[in-house]
Amino acid sequence: MLSIIGTIVIGFIVGLVARALKPGDDKLGLIMTAVLGIAGSFLASYAGAALGLYKQGDVAGFIASVVGAVILLVIYGLVTKK
Repeated sequence: MLSIIGTIVIGFIVGLVARALKPGDDKLGLIMTAVLGIAGSFLASYAGAALGLYKQGDVAGFIASVVGAVILLVIYGLVTKK
């Protein structure tokens, strides 16, 4: 339970960092940024741990979470582009 709450908190921070790193003008609000950051954090942290690339709490997990959130931001931008 505590690791899920930690992942959500880190995911919120990751979403903000990913949005700052991704070039371009995003018309996302704070809530959508947080949701994509949390999703990227969950995806990267559990996928990396399942593949044995790193353990829970490693710095590599944070970096992978940022990369995962940036990828989700790019995909979201492509899907919602008019």
